[in-house]
Amino acid sequence: MSTIRERVAEARRAGLILRNLDGETRNRALEAIAVALNERGEEIEAANKRDRERAESSGLAAPLAKRLKFDAGKREQSIVGVRAIAALTDPVGRVLKRRELDEGLELTQQTTPIGVIAMIFESRPDALVQIAGLALKSGNALVLKGGSEAVDSNRILAEVIAEATVAAGAPTGWIQLVETREDVRALLELDDLIDLMIPRGSNEFVRYIMDHTRIPVLGHADGICHMYLDRAADVARCVNLAVDAKTQYVAVCNTIETLLVDAAAAERLLPPVAAALVEQGVELRGCERSRAIVPEMKPATEEDWATEYLDLILSVKVVDDVAAAVDHINRWSSGHTDAIVTEDAATAEAFLNGVDSASVMWNASTRFADGYRYGLGAEVGISTARIHARGPVGVEGLVTYKWVVRGTGQVVADYSSGTRHFTHRDLS
Repeated sequence: MSTIRERVAEARRAGLILRNLDGETRNRALEAIAVALNERGEEIEAANKRDRERAESSGLAAPLAKRLKFDAGKREQSIVGVRAIAALTDPVGRVLKRRELDEGLELTQQTTPIGVIAMIFESRPDALVQIAGLALKSGNALVLKGGSEAVDSNRILAEVIAEATVAAGAPTGWIQLVETREDVRALLELDDLIDLMIPRGSNEFVRYIMDHTRIPVLGHADGICHMYLDRAADVARCVNLAVDAKTQYVAVCNTIETLLVDAAAAERLLPPVAAALVEQGVELRGCERSRAIVPEMKPATEEDWATEYLDLILSVKVVDDVAAAVDHINRWSSGHTDAIVTEDAATAEAFLNGVDSASVMWNASTRFADGYRYGLGAEVGISTARIHARGPVGVEGLVTYKWVVRGTGQVVADYSSGTRHFTHRDLS
């Protein structure tokens, strides 16, 4: 049996072929994935059912168990997502800048695949399909390690994708699936073969990956998201947005964990919003000022401001104004997604400019922070980093660039001596 190093090396060799395939071939391979997911649906759902039955009997944590589901509806969403990726503009070989350095000496900056991407994720089989589609579109080889709770689902999905894409012209070995914890430790040491690591899972899991590898890591550890209800906010809009941002899908990173309310409107806004959230089964934990308005709330502690619940729990704090809201968010937010609800454009702009997060929103649910909803086709995850890619990361986040110089025999000595001179004329 091949070692992890041998399998990653195979992926790297395949990636050198994949990056040179034309966009039409990569799109055909993506369509082949969509067709295969449909044709082999019964096999895929049967495998997922086995995983979910094991999860239920083993008492898997509720958030992970919910993410594990890959039924007909999830499969159809994945098919739509793969085709949306195929419809995107080819991200490979796009010219970003052209410059004439001198007559007959031209410099081009153009996009190129990153190389070999390793993704380690918990639960969510749909994440495997998303990253495979995005990696293929962007010309990157892929190494996948899913959680043991989804072992049957991941196996069949990786098999379906590999067979379909190779038949459509992709190189054998471009996608690899590894399965054990020992494999993870081995992957983290392969900084000579793997160019980017993308972890998706709990805070502790992502932190572990970041702390145990020299490979660049793209991702986020926490999803501590906020919604601020301003004094100029409409009550009905506050209710609708807060309920959606907290309860539409509670076990994901773009769900709000703290609700901030302007003191000048707290008595008007907080009771109806709190009532609507409680009706949806949300446990509210409030500061002293918010509990004075809605006494039924449990007391909040400072720890609540730093907690990603991923559950029907929401901390609530009354703040003096938008500046205080921005200060609270910039202190406690994980830099993922934060939103303001207001009818005042100037206040909204102060919030949008002041909050230092990957996504900031005005009169919209934080649940919109998603690659598919942003029109990226899908996402490999959310990045709260400030270098290379930030926010939902789609195909544009999976390419880098290189500089290409095309000359006609020029030598630097001529420019150093003053015989020739640079023109540096922009051709973009």
